[in-house]
Amino acid sequence: MQILFADQIRQWDAYTIKHQHISSLDLMERAVTKCVTWLESHEFLHRHFFIFCGKGNNGGDGLALARLLKERHCTVDIFMTSSESACSADFETNLERLRKTNSHVAPLAAIADFPLLPTDALVIDALFGSGLNRPVDDITASLVNYLNEAKRTCIAVDIPSGMFADQSSKGHPVINATYTLTFQCLKLAFLMPESEKHLGQIKVLDIGLAPEFLETIDTRYVLMEKEMIAALYQPRRAFTNKGSFGHALLVAGGYGKMGAAVLSVKGALQSGVGLLTCYIPACGYTIMQITNPEAMVLTDDDEKNITSLRMDLSAYAAVGIGPGMGTNAKTVDALEHLLDTFHKPLVIDADALNMIAKKPELLKKIPPDSILTPHPKEFDRLFGECANDFNRMDLAQQKATALGVIIVLKGHRTFIAMSTGKHFFNSTGNAGMATGGSGDTLTGILTGLIAQPYSPAHAVCLGVYLHGRAGDLAAAAKSQEAMTAGDISGFLGDAFKSL
Repeated sequence: MQILFADQIRQWDAYTIKHQHISSLDLMERAVTKCVTWLESHEFLHRHFFIFCGKGNNGGDGLALARLLKERHCTVDIFMTSSESACSADFETNLERLRKTNSHVAPLAAIADFPLLPTDALVIDALFGSGLNRPVDDITASLVNYLNEAKRTCIAVDIPSGMFADQSSKGHPVINATYTLTFQCLKLAFLMPESEKHLGQIKVLDIGLAPEFLETIDTRYVLMEKEMIAALYQPRRAFTNKGSFGHALLVAGGYGKMGAAVLSVKGALQSGVGLLTCYIPACGYTIMQITNPEAMVLTDDDEKNITSLRMDLSAYAAVGIGPGMGTNAKTVDALEHLLDTFHKPLVIDADALNMIAKKPELLKKIPPDSILTPHPKEFDRLFGECANDFNRMDLAQQKATALGVIIVLKGHRTFIAMSTGKHFFNSTGNAGMATGGSGDTLTGILTGLIAQPYSPAHAVCLGVYLHGRAGDLAAAAKSQEAMTAGDISGFLGDAFKSL
């Protein structure tokens, strides 16, 4: 699914109106009819509707929805803000249509006008749509706060009012919706962690916008879905051997953190790599041989830490580094030696990222097309504190381009910043994966895929999607609460099969 900016969505509406020979009112009617169908399918039509409208086209959606609900003999109360802004033409037309049903629209000129909301009230938020370009204020801000404090079931039409579609709304009054019924595609804001509390459950309603429009524009962001990922997947040919699928090296582990190395190795093995060597501190030798007999093991001279990587690396198609390593001075030296001597793409995670954050000049030594996999705190340590999720996403894009690398900003909707200017959000994964070791598993998966060989760009998209899909399968089998990071690699085979 392509993620469009608000202005591009308006262009899509206009394109559809022109090429399908319909009016904007017809398109609005199509959208609210879909909303009514959704309400009916969720058995909401018996509820008492309180519909709050602004004066723009989103308010027009609310008025049209009120009319359709009244035609179905629903109980509907309608309210309109009394801002000084002019009414849109479609709002005016829908207001006239609604008045013909003998409906009363109550103005909201002061806080005293806010209605009492019974416990069974179903609030429809149609105050502001995706065209909002400044924070809500004055009486409307008070209304947003009032509705949030009431904690009634709230359905936002298109986007929760007060939320900007393409930039951060952090710190501004925004409706807290129970459900968001949006049209045709997700908004960029819907993929940001900071928006979660405002969105509730999101339902994308297909309102028949002309699909060919998408071929006329350049979109920067894509939501990775099954069809896209299945096209990247390379089925195995019959006449192959272990050498056909590459030899990877994982540099990981430290005293008390050998579990990170074990999980990373399991991820690489389950990704289909032909041969895997892990380089670990001496204390982990027995642990690794017992837990992962399929992997070969090399140990550092140091018992507890990785302090030297002065070895021939020419045999390895891919190297992943970081999980559980710690950040002592000799380990930093080992990482720097690797960056000086290995010039193929690396997968850099966890403590390797933290070491680079302590010694930022190492950023310039990272080989082109390497994959960096920070979570938000690691990202901020690397590149500086960010005020909000949009700033962090923008900075990830800038750094990916400047360094010629791929940055995987991990989260519920993991963001992949490519150096090419095309960027991806993931559609798989769940909160059960918010547990120690999940990122280590991803490091192994990505390293194994690059070795096979997938290009780094294809490996990162395939690996991130499969990692999340395996997590979803694990949660379905064990629950989000009970699943562990080890379950992710355990379900990776089923994730591959699902493609």
